Amino acid sequence: MPASVLWAVDLFGRVYTLSTAGQCWELCKDVQMEFKRVSATTQCCWGIACDNQVYLYMCASEVPIRCREEAYENQRWNPMGGFCEKLLPSDRWPWSDVSGLQHRPLDGVALPSPHWEWESDWYVDENFGGEPTEKGGWTYAIDFPASYTRGRKWNSCVRRRKWIRYRRYKARDTWAKIPSKDDPKELPDPFNDLSVGGWEITEEPVGRLSVWAVSLQGKVWYREGVSHPNPEGSSWSFVDTPGEAVQISCGPHDLLWVTLWEGQALVREGINRNNPKGSSWSIVEPPGSENGIMHVSVGVSVVWAITKDHKVWFRRGVNSHNPCGTSWIEMVGEMMMVNVGLNDQVWGVGCEDRAVYFRQGVTPSELSGKTWKAIVAGRENDRSHSGSSMSLLSAGCFFGDEVRVSGTESAPNDTDGSSEVERHGSEQPLPEESLDSSRSPKGSLAPGPGRTTECAVDTACSAEDKGKAVEAPSPEEHSGPAATPAELPWTNIDLKEPKKVTSHPASSFPETTGLSSLGLFPLGMEEPYGADDHLLWAWVSGAGCAVEAGSALKWFTVHSGLSPSVQTLSLSITPAQTAAWRKQIFQQLTERTKRELENFRHYEQAVEQSVWVKTGAVQWWCDWKPHKWVDVRVALEQFTGHDGARDSILFIYYLVHEEKKYLHVFLNEVTVLVPILNEAKHSFALYTPERTRQRWPVRLAAATEQDMNDWLALLSLSCCESRKIHGRPSPQAIWSITCKGDIFVSEPCPDLEGHEHLLPCDQMFWRQMGGHLRMVEANSRGVVWGIGYDHTAWVYTGGYGGGCFQGLASSTSNIYPQSDVKSVYIYENQRWNPVTGYSSRGLPTDRYMWSDVTGLQECTKAGTKPPSLQWTWVSDWFVDFSVPGGTDPEGWQYASDFPASYHGYKMMKDFVRRRCWARKCKLVTSGPWLEVAPIALGDVSIIPESPDNSEREHNIALWAVSDKGDILCRLGVSELNPAGSSWLHIGTDQPFASVSIGACYQVWAVARDGSAFYRGSVSPSQPAGDCWYHIPSPPKQRLTQVSVGQTSVYALDENGNLWYRAGITPSYPQGSSWEHVSNNVRKVSVGPLDQVWVIANKVQGSHSLSRGTVCRRTGVQPREPKGQGWDYGIGGGWDHISVRANATVGTHSMSQEQETHGPVCC
Repeated sequence: MPASVLWAVDLFGRVYTLSTAGQCWELCKDVQMEFKRVSATTQCCWGIACDNQVYLYMCASEVPIRCREEAYENQRWNPMGGFCEKLLPSDRWPWSDVSGLQHRPLDGVALPSPHWEWESDWYVDENFGGEPTEKGGWTYAIDFPASYTRGRKWNSCVRRRKWIRYRRYKARDTWAKIPSKDDPKELPDPFNDLSVGGWEITEEPVGRLSVWAVSLQGKVWYREGVSHPNPEGSSWSFVDTPGEAVQISCGPHDLLWVTLWEGQALVREGINRNNPKGSSWSIVEPPGSENGIMHVSVGVSVVWAITKDHKVWFRRGVNSHNPCGTSWIEMVGEMMMVNVGLNDQVWGVGCEDRAVYFRQGVTPSELSGKTWKAIVAGRENDRSHSGSSMSLLSAGCFFGDEVRVSGTESAPNDTDGSSEVERHGSEQPLPEESLDSSRSPKGSLAPGPGRTTECAVDTACSAEDKGKAVEAPSPEEHSGPAATPAELPWTNIDLKEPKKVTSHPASSFPETTGLSSLGLFPLGMEEPYGADDHLLWAWVSGAGCAVEAGSALKWFTVHSGLSPSVQTLSLSITPAQTAAWRKQIFQQLTERTKRELENFRHYEQAVEQSVWVKTGAVQWWCDWKPHKWVDVRVALEQFTGHDGARDSILFIYYLVHEEKKYLHVFLNEVTVLVPILNEAKHSFALYTPERTRQRWPVRLAAATEQDMNDWLALLSLSCCESRKIHGRPSPQAIWSITCKGDIFVSEPCPDLEGHEHLLPCDQMFWRQMGGHLRMVEANSRGVVWGIGYDHTAWVYTGGYGGGCFQGLASSTSNIYPQSDVKSVYIYENQRWNPVTGYSSRGLPTDRYMWSDVTGLQECTKAGTKPPSLQWTWVSDWFVDFSVPGGTDPEGWQYASDFPASYHGYKMMKDFVRRRCWARKCKLVTSGPWLEVAPIALGDVSIIPESPDNSEREHNIALWAVSDKGDILCRLGVSELNPAGSSWLHIGTDQPFASVSIGACYQVWAVARDGSAFYRGSVSPSQPAGDCWYHIPSPPKQRLTQVSVGQTSVYALDENGNLWYRAGITPSYPQGSSWEHVSNNVRKVSVGPLDQVWVIANKVQGSHSLSRGTVCRRTGVQPREPKGQGWDYGIGGGWDHISVRANATVGTHSMSQEQETHGPVCC
C-alpha cells in the first residue's frame, strides 16, 4: 500500500506531516505561516492561519491541474461581404460561451486567482465530434442555435468556431490563500474552524470536495465548486443554523456534524449528489446535562465527541440512513480533540501531555477500537535518543509519575494485543530495585530496565473524586502481589455507558480515569532535553492518512542503534567474505556427494519408478445432455521414471445408470488450467488441444475455496513438471488476462511465428501467475506492467506464483499482497402507462424490471452476488450517473422502447426508462506485483523491441493514460528499475482513452470521443515528442483502442471492427487511410514482428460457442501486412492479451524472409 501522511499542528502553529512509512515528523515545506488547525485529504490540506484566513496546500504531483477555458466566435453570412461579425440584433454575441447568452471576449477571460497561470495563448479547436474540421475550425448551421456540421452547405447562414486556452494551477507544495469576493461587504467573517470531506458522497463525481467552515460569529459557510480541476472553489455560501456554531466536522460520505455553543450537536440531513449542502438540521443532545459537547469528528459511519470535561465519547448506531445515531458510549481517556480519518481510524491529542494518540484495534466490525497508543515519533532534525529504559517516551510506555489507587481494586486498562513480545513482558514480576529508584518519586511505579510492556496503570478513583487527595501508597504496598502487572485485570475494549453519578462508597464504584489524569510523559522529568524537544500538539488531521486494520506502523517505538559489540561483529564481516564462505561450503558439499555416490554406481536401482496418487471428491459438468453438475471421484496419478522424468494422469470416475465409468486426461496434453467465473461454485476448467477446438473443456468444482486452490496448485505444478517449465517467465513470454482477472503466461517457441511450420496456437501451454489485473503489457527486456480494475498500476517483480500457488509452485521472494476493487452493475427498468406514469409493471414482452445491461437476465439487488466467491462487498448499492448517454438528476435514461438509444432527458415519445445501479466489491490476494503509486492509470504501453535492437543502452519507453485521460510518459524505466522514476505529463486538448508506442518510437493514441492522434518527433533523446497530429477515424466509427508494432498500426472501434492503417512510410508516418480487417474483435495486440493477436468476441466450436477467445492472425508478411486468416487458440473467457514482448522467430524463417524481402526499416 502506498505511503500516506498524517497532518498535525503544534502549539506554536507549525504544521508537520508524518508518513505511514516513516518514523519522524517532517516540518511542512512552507514554514512562513502559523496555523490554528488543518483539515487534510489525500491530495491537499486546508488550514486556518493565525490571521483567521483560509489557506490551501496542494501536494505536488507529476500530473498538473489543468482547466480549459472556451470561447466561441460567431458569424453570420450576408450577401455583401460573406461571413462577418455583423450579426442581427436578435442574434447572440459575436464572442460568447457555448450557449450564446454570455458575452465572452478573449481578452475578457481572466485567471480566477494569482495561483493560476496560462499554459499558452488562445488557439482554434479543429476537432468536431472526433473528426477534424476544415481549416479554420468553422462549423456551419442554418441559424443560431441549431445543429452544426463540419462542412458548409448551400443553406448555411451562420457559422461558429471554438477557441480554447488552458490554465494551470501553479501553487503546489505551498500555502495558497483562498481568494474572497471582490466586494468587501460580502466577505465572510474570520473563520474559526474548517473541515473537508464529501469526496465519497454517494453518486458524487470523482474529485469533488465539500469544504465547510465556521466563522468567529458562529455562522456556517460552505465553499462552492471545489473539485479537482478547481481546487480553490469559487465562492462561499452561507448556511443557516438554529444556533451559534463553534466547530464542524465533515466525513468522506454524507455525514456532517456541528457543535453549538450551548453544548449540543447539529446533524445535517439530506446531503446527496444533487444537494451537497443538505436540506435540514437535527439536534443531538450531549451525553450528560452538566458537560456539553466541545468537539466532534465524524467518519464514514462513526462519530466521536469530546465534552467540556475532556471525556471521549463514541456515538453508536450512526449510518447514512440514521446520521444522528442512537446513544453515547464513554471511552477511556481525556483528550483535547479527536479526528476520524480514512477507514474510520481515529487520532487524538491528549489533554495534559499534548501528545498525539492513535486508536488501535479499529476494524469494520469493531469501530470503537480497543486502546489509545501514543505516537512517539521524533522530529526529522532531532538528536538521536540513547534508547535508555529510564525514558518513558523512548520505551513507549503508558506509565506515569504517580499511581493512584482506590481500595484494593484496579480499573480495567487498554492494552495492545497485537504484540506477543509485549504481552509476555507484562507477565514478568517487577524488580524491587525499580521501586526504590532515586529517579522516581516516592510511591511511583517506574519500569525496570529492558521492560517493553505498554500498559496504562489506570487506577480507579471514587465516583465523586472531587477535591479528595489520593494518598500515595508506601513501598511496602507496592511490593505486594496486587501491585504486580501480571495480576492486572486486562481488557480488550474500554467502553462505558453514560450513567448518573450517585452517592456510593468510593470502593464500590471503581471508575477508569482518563489518560491525562495519569500525568503521562511529564515534561522535563524523564528526558534530559528541554521542553521544546518534545512536540506539544494542538491539532491533528488524519483524513489523508490511510491505515489499514492490522497494518504495522513505526510510530510507536524509537529505534536505538545496535550495541557496540553487535556493530563491531557486523562491520567485521564483509559481503565479499560471506560470498567466499558460501562458495567454499558449496564446493565441499558437492565433493562429498560425489564421493558418497561413486561407490554405489555399479548397483542396479531397486525401484525404477515410483507412483504417487492423490484422490478427492469433486463435481463434474457432464459432457452429455442434460448438462448438470454430478458428484464424481478424481484421482491424480503421478509416475516418476528412473531418469527422473515425471508424468501424470487425471482420472474422473462417474456413474451412468449405476455403472462405474471413467475418463482420463494426460496432464502433458493439458494446455491450460483456468478458474471459472462462477458466483455459486469454486470451479475450474482443463483444456486440451482437442477440447479447445470443441470449445468444451473439462469443468470441475470443489466443495471449498481451499480445495479448489489445492487442486489448481497441484495440477498446475504437475503440468509444469511434465513440460519441464519452472521458475519465472522468460522476457519474451506472452501474457494474457481472463475476464475473471487471472493472469496467464505462455512461453513462445520459434515455430509460433514461423511461416513454414506454424505451431497452432491451440497447442500453446498457459500457466497461471499470482495476482489479479484487468490488463497487462510486456516488453522483451523483462519489463511488465499491469493495471487493476480500480486503475491501480502494478509492476512485475520477477517472481512467480502467489495467491493460491504456494510451496513449490511459488517463488519464496518477490511475492507481495495485492488487492483490487471493481463494480457490479444492474439496471432498473420501467415503462410508462397513462394511469400511474412510470412504474415497474411492464408488458409481457418486456425485459425484466431488474436486469443486466442486455435485459435478458434477471438481476435484483437482493439476488445479485459478487462475481465469484473470492470477492466481498465493500459498499451499498448506489445510482451510477456516469453511464454513456447521460442521465437526469435522478439517474434515469429514457428511450422509446426496449432496447433503443438512451438519452438523459425525457421526450414526448419516451415510453420506457432505465437506471443503472452499482455496487463495489473487493478481492485480496498476493502475487509478484508491486504497486506504482500514486497516479491511477487507464491504459499503458511499453515499446516492443526486436531481437536485433541496437539501442538497448537507452531507457525503455513507456507511455500511459491516467484515469482522468491525461497522457503520461514514464522516465527511468529499465531492466534494473522496471518501475521507473517519475512521470512526464504530455499536454492534450481532450481526455484520452488508449495509447500505444511502436518499435520505432511511433506513438498513437485514441481520445475518448473516438478520434485518433499521432505524436510527432518522439525519440530516446526527446521522449515527449513535440505535437499531436489529428488522424481521421474510419467513416462513422468511434475508435476505442490502438496498437502499434514495428511498422503496422491497428485500431479497434466500439462496434468490434478491426482496422489497419495503410500508407505508413518513414516519410509519412501518419498513414493515408483505414482498411477494414475483421469484425467480432474485443482487444488487439501487435508485437515487435508485426504479428497480430486478438481476443475474439465469439468463436463457434464443434460443441459450444465461446466468448473471449485468443486468436492469431495468419499469413502476416511484409507484403501482406493485414494477413490472410485466423488461427483460433484458447478460450473462452479471455479478456486481454499482450504479445509485445515476443520477438521469437525461427532462424530459417527469419533468414529466408530477409533474403526475399530485405530488412524492414522504419
